Amino acid sequence: MVKKNIIITCAITGSIYTPTMSPHLPVSGSEIAQASIDAAEAGAAIIHLHARDPKDGRPSAEVDHFMNFIPQIHQATDAVLNISTGGSSLMSLDQRLAPARHIKPEMCSLNMGSMNFGIFTLKDRYTEWQHDWEPALLDATKKTTFQNTYEDIENIIEDLGVSNGAKFEFECYDMGHIETLGFYFRKGTLKAPLYIQFVLGVMGGIGATPENLMTMKAAADRLIGPENYHFSVLGAASQQIPLSTMAVILGGNVRVGLEDSLIMPDRNLAVSNAEQVRKIKTIIEELGYGVAGPDEARERLGLKGRDKINAAR
Repeated sequence: MVKKNIIITCAITGSIYTPTMSPHLPVSGSEIAQASIDAAEAGAAIIHLHARDPKDGRPSAEVDHFMNFIPQIHQATDAVLNISTGGSSLMSLDQRLAPARHIKPEMCSLNMGSMNFGIFTLKDRYTEWQHDWEPALLDATKKTTFQNTYEDIENIIEDLGVSNGAKFEFECYDMGHIETLGFYFRKGTLKAPLYIQFVLGVMGGIGATPENLMTMKAAADRLIGPENYHFSVLGAASQQIPLSTMAVILGGNVRVGLEDSLIMPDRNLAVSNAEQVRKIKTIIEELGYGVAGPDEARERLGLKGRDKINAAR
C-alpha cells in the first residue's frame, strides 16, 4: 500500500454535547474561532463547523452566529472550512441549510439517510444542569427522527453542490447510507472523487467496532470502487482515537474533535480540540505517515478554493 499523507478533520463543537458535560466545549463565536485556529495550527487541514447560541450554548443554525467566527478562522488560517448541513435533528431542513447557503463553503457535510439519532442516554450521567434546554434537547431525541430523505439529499446536492461548487463530506452512519451513496454515484449524480465519512457509535446507527468499520469499507469498495473515493473515520466517544488509528492503517483519513468525543484515551476530559488533533497527529507520524496540509487536501478532494467562499459578514 502506498502511504499517503493523512487528512485530519477537526469537528469543533457540534450539536450533541452540552455545556454541562464539559467546560472546554466551545460556545461563543470567539471560543469557536480560537478553538478552530488552534486545531488548524495543531495539524487539522479541515475544520468542520456548527454554531451555538452564545447566550446559553444551545445548537444554532442562525447565520449571524456562524458569522461570529467564520471571518476570523478564514483570516487566521488556510484550513478548509466544512459547514454542517446536519445542524441538529430537531431543526428543519431550511434551518440546517441556511449557513451553507450563505457561506458557500468549499465543503459541507451531507447525511446520507434518515435515522433515529439517540442522545437521550447521555441524560442519565448528570443530575444538575447549567441550562434547562439541555435535558429537554436530549429527551427530544427519543421521539424524533433525523430526517434526510432522498428528496432532501437531492436538493442539497443541487443547491450547494451543483449551484455553489461545494464538495461533500458524505456522512454514512449505517450500511444503508453507503448503499444510497452508491446509488447516486452509479446514477451519475455524484462524481469522483467522493469523500466518505464512516460514522460509528451514534445510537441508531452502526456500532463503533473494528468489524463494523471493515464491513463499511468493504461495502464502499464494492458499491463505489476504491479508486473513486477517499474515506475518513469518525469514532464516537471512547472509540475516537482507536478507530481513527485503524483508519490510518487501512489507508484512510481521520476526524477528531469535541463534536464527536469529549474525552482523551485515558477517559479524562479533553481540554481542547487541539489536544485531540495533536494526539492523532502523533499516532499518524509514529505509524510512519505524514499529515496533509490544507492545500494538499484541496487538491486531492477537488475543492474549489478558499477564495471562492463568502467569509465576510
